Amino acid sequence: MHFLWTIGARSSTTSRFLLLKRLQSTQSTAKSSKSIFTYGKNGHYFRDQIDPNESKFSKILIANRGEIACRVIRTCKEMGIKTVAVHSDVDSNSLFVRMADEAVCIGPALAKQSYLREDIILDAVKKTGAEAVHPGYGFLSENTKFAKKLADHNVEFIGPSSKSIEAMGDKIHSKIIARKANISMIPGYDGEVKDEEECVRVSNDIGYPVMIKASAGGGGKGMRVAWNDKEARENFRLSKGEAASSFGDDRMLVEKFIDNPRHIEFQILGDKHGNIVYLNERECSIQRRNQKVIEEAPSVFLDPETRRKMGEEAVQLAHAVGYYSAGTVEFMVDSKRNFYFLEMNTRLQVEHPITEATTGIDIVHQMIRVAKGHKLKVKQQDIGIKGWAVECRVYAEDPYKAFGLPSIGRLTSYKDPSSIPNVRCDSGITEGSEISLYYDPLICKLTTFGDNRQAALATMAQALDSYVIRGVTNNISLLRDIITENRFVTGDISTKYLPQVYPDGFKGKQLKDDEREHLISLAACVAVKKAIRDGSFKQQRQTSKNTTPKDFSFEVAISDFKRKVRVTPVQKNGVAQFEIDIDGKQKTFIKDNFKLGDHVLNVEFDGQPSTMQLFKMDPTGNVTLIYLGTKYDLRVLPSRAAKYMKLMPAKKIIDHESVLISPMPGIVKSVSVKVGQRVADGQEVCVVEAMKMQNKLTAGRAGVVKFVGIKEGETVEDGKILIELE
Repeated sequence: MHFLWTIGARSSTTSRFLLLKRLQSTQSTAKSSKSIFTYGKNGHYFRDQIDPNESKFSKILIANRGEIACRVIRTCKEMGIKTVAVHSDVDSNSLFVRMADEAVCIGPALAKQSYLREDIILDAVKKTGAEAVHPGYGFLSENTKFAKKLADHNVEFIGPSSKSIEAMGDKIHSKIIARKANISMIPGYDGEVKDEEECVRVSNDIGYPVMIKASAGGGGKGMRVAWNDKEARENFRLSKGEAASSFGDDRMLVEKFIDNPRHIEFQILGDKHGNIVYLNERECSIQRRNQKVIEEAPSVFLDPETRRKMGEEAVQLAHAVGYYSAGTVEFMVDSKRNFYFLEMNTRLQVEHPITEATTGIDIVHQMIRVAKGHKLKVKQQDIGIKGWAVECRVYAEDPYKAFGLPSIGRLTSYKDPSSIPNVRCDSGITEGSEISLYYDPLICKLTTFGDNRQAALATMAQALDSYVIRGVTNNISLLRDIITENRFVTGDISTKYLPQVYPDGFKGKQLKDDEREHLISLAACVAVKKAIRDGSFKQQRQTSKNTTPKDFSFEVAISDFKRKVRVTPVQKNGVAQFEIDIDGKQKTFIKDNFKLGDHVLNVEFDGQPSTMQLFKMDPTGNVTLIYLGTKYDLRVLPSRAAKYMKLMPAKKIIDHESVLISPMPGIVKSVSVKVGQRVADGQEVCVVEAMKMQNKLTAGRAGVVKFVGIKEGETVEDGKILIELE
């Protein structure tokens, strides 16, 4: 039986606990011979085995949502543990809710009214009889008060003790403890920074550049770099607002920013009997806005000795606070392999799958065992590095805007590449799911595994090429470009990688002429197949003779790159193919092995395989193909129609210096100008919050405000005109 509860309804006339029915078979039997995850068909398995004789919880509540809730539920099912999902009203039909044995609605969409409500979640624990709570990451996962409240009610928090969370989850206190434990440290201010002016004073004492960050933060939120007094004031204000929105805690700290470092973290795992091990490192240097985009394990940069020293310091710090469960100690590493303690995340980390892949240890399984009081079965000498794993975070974001501004919408078509060997997809969405502006825009954590880095990256390229996502903008084009970019492939990376490799922003895959001609050839073939299909349908209706021409002539263009193309359907060695003649100079053969309804096209150009996607086509002669992750719009016109294009009027161009358009959907947090006000070039005019990140929007030039189309608290769509200058 699958039960759906509602707790804390918004209307006072609604019962506090409303039981709704929903049937779903969720029985799962744990088998000692079965591992918890596999990486694709016939892929790499965990060596973690479930012991059916070991005591366990009977029911666990997951105080989170999305993919991490699904992740925890899967392990619980394998262990034979019943699960309870808590959710906001907009998440009521989400995958994690359907997967759980019971579901509890805890409030409206805003996190502070649902997923951050300790009292309502505690009520759900009592009502459902859950014996333990897994907090996932984010939300209440590092909230010491919540962990203590659960302990006071004899409910196990699947994570560290409230004392450890208080010591390490607070970045201000953690630095003091780390210094006493002789951990390598970044210079900084050991205390809370109260306001903008104190931030400026502390920043000058430390010396610019500085990192301004939330004490209770994580995931890149509430973090900004300042290079001068002006940026210190602005970034303190914006980061403080993000911290309050994301964590319910707006305390801030300031530390020295190490320019151009690597970001390398160590996974630790401890039990309640004093045993702590490190599960090696994760390289997390590919970031935008201090949020990780691609991670891998191990790091190409660490030698065995540095790995050992960093791992031992991570364990040393954990022992200093009596730590148990899973945790992550993060370090900044400079070009000489000097490392400095950055922070400790007292929770399960987003990127934990790559550690699971290279160690064979299911971290969620171990967290649940440790919470129940069992000892770790693995010793430090047992932990090696098996193969290589890479994780790409697939987001509903537009990578052409600041390397990724959020996108919202419904997934009209969705097929992940989990059928490919050595591929793992951690996702909380399915076809038809809604990506809303209230939560993190993560679609999937895509992990690939191989015997070495080259194999893992090759599988990642295949997986990204085969990943079908329609309905929302996504960042696959950026991910696909990075994993084949020379600096990344050679391991020459740092946290500055994105702005250094793409100084003018990401522009998509830059094609060579032969690649453009391949796209032009395939687009012409798509047009031919459509013409043949339409002609066949017309003949059936009119019972006329076959009027399909022997060949088809087009003018095909990608932007300003144009070619004249003749396509002739032929049989070559008994196989249906298209003979392509480009500008009368060369011939190419493309195998006719795809349908117009296929999303993924595994085509062959003169016998050479290539994977592309047919994104869309329309009656006006536009075909959109996806190649190497990037979308290309091609105009395919019959030769007779193409000569009339020069008579078409030019499209009007918007003056973006005078008109401020919202670059993303979001909520207006503040409006700094009014009609008639004179503004300077670059002056802040408003702040828009999207997925808990606050984005300052500025004037494109000096001038007088002519129009203000927004107000504080209003929800805006991507492309909405916000402010216009005279």
